[in-house]
Amino acid sequence: MKSLQHIFSNIRYFAPAWVFTSINILIGTWILYLPHVKMKFDITDAEIGMALFFTACGLVVSIPFVPAINKKIGIGRCTQVGILLLAISFNLPLLVPNYYMLCGSLFITGIFSGFTSTSMNALVSVIEKEDRFNFMSAAHGFFSLGGFIGAGLGSFLIIQFTNPSHHMLLMSFIIIVSNFFLSKKYCEMKETEQGTSKEDTNIFKHIKPVFGLCIIAFIILFNEGAVEHWSNLYLFDIVKVTESQAGFGFVIFSLTMTLGRFLGDGISEKIGSVKSIGIGCVIAIIAYILILFSDFYISVLGFGVLGLGTSVIIPELYRLASKSKEMNTSVAISVVSGIGFLGFLVGPVLLGLISSWSNLVMSYVFLLALLVLALGLVIFRLSRKYSSN
Repeated sequence: MKSLQHIFSNIRYFAPAWVFTSINILIGTWILYLPHVKMKFDITDAEIGMALFFTACGLVVSIPFVPAINKKIGIGRCTQVGILLLAISFNLPLLVPNYYMLCGSLFITGIFSGFTSTSMNALVSVIEKEDRFNFMSAAHGFFSLGGFIGAGLGSFLIIQFTNPSHHMLLMSFIIIVSNFFLSKKYCEMKETEQGTSKEDTNIFKHIKPVFGLCIIAFIILFNEGAVEHWSNLYLFDIVKVTESQAGFGFVIFSLTMTLGRFLGDGISEKIGSVKSIGIGCVIAIIAYILILFSDFYISVLGFGVLGLGTSVIIPELYRLASKSKEMNTSVAISVVSGIGFLGFLVGPVLLGLISSWSNLVMSYVFLLALLVLALGLVIFRLSRKYSSN
């Protein structure tokens, strides 16, 4: 909880943490309207998945250029501009008149999502290095808090707004105004010259040293993205709850993930990063077994356990990446976070395709299988390479 106290007492830490919150407020608000989009365009789960695939395409397009842009104009300015443009772009999917424009709008959103996510993680890593104070886990806790705010507050506001675009516009306005003023605390920050050479800006040259971390990050964020986009549809279509109850799974998932991440830095100090990641994977596997019972109370409990289990994994992966001896901290985190966030966006796409081929139950069985794979990587790769962490 020490890192949480520092964030709330020092705007230097709170300002970048609020960017994490802002992104997931936008996502949490957007996913509430997936059933609306599905009915509006009269499309199938597979077609929703294909539309979301364009978000992943936008991410893939943006990521290779982010380190170079960070170097040119600074990670602080990139984070500032990224979150403002992302807040604007999230309005487009609810305003477009047809399915093809929906795909195009999500492509644009994906570009700014990848750009902002990679920049903000690099920003936090640089602040940690300058101040010798770790708050990466707590910053990701603020990301989860954003999902809780977006989905929790949104579940109330969805009743108040007859037009979904008005709801999204309100949240975007709040995000833009708050980040515009808070960003003054970090917008001038730049990376140090160490590790910012020309060759360092090509992130694909640096995957091998952190390959194991990248795969696990991809799997975990694949799960997070899938839960954010499909938990409400799982409860609505499989568990047969009402539309107002469909958001409960994601709300409890975000709440427990937030709590877990706020406690994560302390847990990591006691048992180490590798053990934290391994225990998190085991808890997440148990969570999916509960979710697959397809009973409202047990499934919602499962989403809560899942949030707790996965909460510390991503921050600990970034922490291990920052300790890489083969590459610079900022580049290592850019690689792991970039590939991880690709999983966050690809997850909803593949789940839609699996659901169309079979059903949402099989989609969640697939997520369970991925977590078993992640646990195997922790046992047979991370525990050997990072035995002292």
